[in-house]
Amino acid sequence: MNHFELFEFEIAPIIDKSLLTKKYLQLQKQYHPDNYSLSDENEQNQSLEMSSLINKAFAVFKDDLKTIGYFLEIKGLISEEEKYQLPPSFLMEMMEVNEQIDEGDFDASSIDDIQQELDKEIQFVMQKKALDFTADELLKIKEFYYKKKYLKRILDRLTD
Repeated sequence: MNHFELFEFEIAPIIDKSLLTKKYLQLQKQYHPDNYSLSDENEQNQSLEMSSLINKAFAVFKDDLKTIGYFLEIKGLISEEEKYQLPPSFLMEMMEVNEQIDEGDFDASSIDDIQQELDKEIQFVMQKKALDFTADELLKIKEFYYKKKYLKRILDRLTD
């Protein structure tokens, strides 16, 4: 069972955050190990496994980037070992950002501007239902995911 099935969400790159906590609490109430303390060992182990799976799914769904990554994994479009090649124009832009950081002449708002532009470019695709995605749109989501991951690494580097 994947995370989307567990939470009864449509397989999509974005989920309805307003339902996330409600569904999480409902599932934890149903499967929490404390509710199985008087059950046999098999049922206790199953509740532990389910509770762990619920926590993992919740952690993925709380983070938009992780949700997109998980969606792409479910669709068979990415793997952990993949070495995705970002477009040269994006890499050149990131090289300039990294140079500015190294020179101490960096304005963090430029990353925000880049992220907003990326979000705007993909917004119409992300709102579609998963069954309606074309192969080209799925590849755009994949590229978006790797660009956002790259930007996240830069932001993480800035906060270190």
